[in-house]
Amino acid sequence: MTQPIQVRQTSNTAKSSCQYCSLSNLCLPLALDSSEMDQLDDVVNRDRIFNRGELVFTQSAPFHSCFAVKSGAIKTSVVTESGEEQITGFFMPGDLVGLDSMSDETHASSAKALERTSVCEIPVDQLEKLSHLMPGLQHHILHLMSQEIRNGHQLSVLLSKNTAEERIAALLLSLSTRFHRRKLSPTHFNLPMARNDIANFLGLAVETVSRVFTRFQNQGVILARGRDVELVNIEALQATALGSAQT
Repeated sequence: MTQPIQVRQTSNTAKSSCQYCSLSNLCLPLALDSSEMDQLDDVVNRDRIFNRGELVFTQSAPFHSCFAVKSGAIKTSVVTESGEEQITGFFMPGDLVGLDSMSDETHASSAKALERTSVCEIPVDQLEKLSHLMPGLQHHILHLMSQEIRNGHQLSVLLSKNTAEERIAALLLSLSTRFHRRKLSPTHFNLPMARNDIANFLGLAVETVSRVFTRFQNQGVILARGRDVELVNIEALQATALGSAQT
């Protein structure tokens, strides 16, 4: 029997309220009206900080909470039967981490901060109670869980692509779309993950990832300075992701 999580209460001010968060159009408050957000405010543990490399939760640990990324970035991973880490996803501001464990008593994966990261912790037992009282919240949670399933399908498709160029082009385009949803530049952004994490996620060697980035840059498709990336030719990336050969 799991122990109830202790929730830090916060004052219902403009600074701390979900209603005034810049990510409310992406996160759970999207489904709530003002009075309902007051109830959510009472159970959310805000601004938990994790430094780079720190674990938010570990695979098979008791599942108590979901986490909404407020700033920074998180990667999730599982340990394979051979004992190796396999990265399963990257989460950025506005994303909810841990939804893949909603039907279980333990976490299905581990989550680690890729950089200094702030999250809002949402106790799952309180979330379930609120979802029964608020049909809009329940519907939104189901929507988010369906997105998780769709993301898993997209990952399977991504990893089934034949070439490293196709995989990396598809990943860059996916990141572009996600930054655009957050009203940030879809063509110029900092990669939250290192090259070795990209390689692990895409099933490639680190050297292959570096060669593809260099090739894309030489072709005038991207400009890359460390983790700073500019997508110069979106059409070429799209053609590559679809399997069309570049000339």
